[in-house]
Amino acid sequence: MNKNMQLVNCVVNGEQVSEYVDVRESLLDMLRNRLGLTSVKKGCEVGECGACTVIINDETIDSCIYLAVWANGKKIRTLEGLTGPGGELTRIQEAFIEEGAIQCGFCTPGFVMSATVLLERGEKLDREAIKKHMSGNLCRCTGYHNIANAVEKVMNEQ
Repeated sequence: MNKNMQLVNCVVNGEQVSEYVDVRESLLDMLRNRLGLTSVKKGCEVGECGACTVIINDETIDSCIYLAVWANGKKIRTLEGLTGPGGELTRIQEAFIEEGAIQCGFCTPGFVMSATVLLERGEKLDREAIKKHMSGNLCRCTGYHNIANAVEKVMNEQ
């Protein structure tokens, strides 16, 4: 075997995964190219836009700058892992639709993942704190107002 290859064992969306990856391969590439999880978007590839945001051990991570080998032994969630057994949307996904927080949709998975971690913490934040938490994600279409509305709406329902 090539000396640049390493076995990664992790849990992705509740399923055990074992993949040999190049030690230089990003987690984004492993998730998209090897596992077919296309909600993980390749945007800037330098950790600035948040389109590739995933949840690793309950923290948001930009998977484009996170090596796949670092995921060994970790629990990873992508947007595909948030849906219910019958494909039901989560409450934050429904709120994005209700509030018109989606336009082209490219950035939406990253925003939903960031919002999910925030909502799972169960904190009640004011609008400025919500915006600050979501600031690691960039959107060129929505102007952020409706995204903040969706997060605030779900937060207030909890």
